[in-house]
Amino acid sequence: MSSWVSHLPPEVPYAEVTGLGLNRAELERNPRLTSWVVQNLNTSPRLPFEDHTYDAAGITVSVDYLTDPVAVLRDLSRVLVPGGPVVISFSNRCFPTKAVAVWHTLDDAGHLQLVRQYLQRAGNWTDMVALDRSPRSARGH
Repeated sequence: MSSWVSHLPPEVPYAEVTGLGLNRAELERNPRLTSWVVQNLNTSPRLPFEDHTYDAAGITVSVDYLTDPVAVLRDLSRVLVPGGPVVISFSNRCFPTKAVAVWHTLDDAGHLQLVRQYLQRAGNWTDMVALDRSPRSARGH
């Protein structure tokens, strides 16, 4: 799930990066993408890729907008090579009118638990690790 920025570390080279997003103009401007697909996963959660096409996947600041995240994650496991990882990252900010209702009812720890539950319900995901990478304040809080 991508837009004009992929949030991939600039120092890491990738042989291929395919982005899937809602906005063609934004995807075209993304310098990290080698290819891209325009698709709304809320209206069509099946990914337009062959089985076992990709080594890994990332969902960055987008899981909170998926209306059927379990279906998307289930299909994502189909397009990844067996054992291929998915990294799902999110922040405490979102577009309030676009995020699903349950997202608004939870705190940061609740978001971690919800995403874990999505993965568990989707199946085919093991060795899940939930990490809070939130920056700490100068006072250590």
